[in-house]
Amino acid sequence: MASDTQREKRRLILRAAITVFARSGYHTSRVSDVAKEAGVAYGLVYHYFGSKEHLLEQIFRRTWSRMLEAVEEVERADVSARDQLAGVARIVLGAWQVDPDLVRVLVREVARSPQLGREVDEIAHAFQALERIVVRGQERGELRTDVEPRLAAWILYGALEEILTGWVFERLPAGDDDVERAEQAVVTLLSDGLAVD
Repeated sequence: MASDTQREKRRLILRAAITVFARSGYHTSRVSDVAKEAGVAYGLVYHYFGSKEHLLEQIFRRTWSRMLEAVEEVERADVSARDQLAGVARIVLGAWQVDPDLVRVLVREVARSPQLGREVDEIAHAFQALERIVVRGQERGELRTDVEPRLAAWILYGALEEILTGWVFERLPAGDDDVERAEQAVVTLLSDGLAVD
């Protein structure tokens, strides 16, 4: 079992990797850049992570695991489908306000990596949670039943990912008010489009 010191070193190195990858891009960054940012010996990065690829994979896995936990918590909440969709939008888009460097890495590097996408089950679990939210909304008569839940989940995720991409590449304004407006717009468009007349 890892000691507190080992866990702290791993956390420090992961945080440094996020900073370096966000600043310089994953492909042009070196393990030595991560070590320097973390203030640790070059070999320590390899000791804990083995490779730059494994560092990126760990960033991805940790982030998706936490996001999945948050989405599943929203899913368990005894609120309307619209409120659940708003909760999911808040989690995903709110990540920009909490940790823009992490979002930059996820959008620029990880989300575009087919290898990581195939390896990580958390993405599929997140889609399943979104799908279940839609199904329950349909069963309760809150959402239209003529829209396939799986497609609705993909549409929601796609909208959220594209907004994050717009912020990362500075194609959309990304201030705090913009984040809140984006959350509301996604929920309004999806919920009202799915709403029962």
